[in-house]
Amino acid sequence: MWEIFLKTLPFFMLIGVGYGAGRTRFFSPEATAHLTKFIFYFALSAMLFRFSANLALADILNWPFVLAYLSACAVVYVIATVVAIWRGVSVAEAAIEAQCSVIGNAGFLGIPMLALLLGEAAVGPILLVLAVDLIVFGSLVVILITGSRDGRMSPRILATIGLGLVTNPMIVAITLGLVASAYAVPIPAPINEFLTLLGAAATPGALFAIGASLATKSAERMAVAGWLSFCKLILHPAAAAFMSLYVFDIDPYAAGVMIAAASLPVAGNVYMIAQHYGVAPARVSASILISTAISVLTISLVIAWVTSF
Repeated sequence: MWEIFLKTLPFFMLIGVGYGAGRTRFFSPEATAHLTKFIFYFALSAMLFRFSANLALADILNWPFVLAYLSACAVVYVIATVVAIWRGVSVAEAAIEAQCSVIGNAGFLGIPMLALLLGEAAVGPILLVLAVDLIVFGSLVVILITGSRDGRMSPRILATIGLGLVTNPMIVAITLGLVASAYAVPIPAPINEFLTLLGAAATPGALFAIGASLATKSAERMAVAGWLSFCKLILHPAAAAFMSLYVFDIDPYAAGVMIAAASLPVAGNVYMIAQHYGVAPARVSASILISTAISVLTISLVIAWVTSF
């Protein structure tokens, strides 16, 4: 456990440096936004393309894995939704809270950290987790929010979802990489070195950006944020462990990657959705802040456990 903690600590130290820079206003919110855009559209996309271009679709497309992860997410999603409705919040707010309970920071934190700690073989399962998060739950939250406001499903909602998916640089990068792999498209050495160099900025840049963005987050609605952090850091990996190991009998290594990915703190893109639709952004902000702080310990515990099998 101590050894794993020491390995994860540098990642959170980078987040801490970013937090300090943002908190002291050495790094302004505008600068953080521009850095995040660079990471999202350029560095992380280069890393994802390079990873997926070196993977065969047949090697990563594991339907039992997808079903196990979907089932684990569904269990926690339903629990968070039921508790939210029981508290008397709207359908839109319940959808945002449920999103907090299952969507972890797989892009900015999960891929660089888990690939290093669990090995490059972890990239395939992490990409599957990321795809499910973006395609399934990224679409579901938009449907629930807009549908609850309009009172019905409409072609406009589906068009919004479709446009969001095809313009998401992470999805585009993964898709193009897999297409290049499937058709054995040769990547010239200068291009490969360019992608490697650009992708290398993703890990430190993303971690710094996470910290700098946390500096602008508030800690309001602590009780709800604490509950959602519990769902994300405890219930989600527990559900992933049960589904992957006992229901779907997933390969232990892939199951370990799934459980570790499920233990990641609430993703920043949930806040972007909440802010865009004006649905409980302060609640999401607090959940991101609290879950990220606690995950310094919980991720180490989870990784120490999954590496034991």
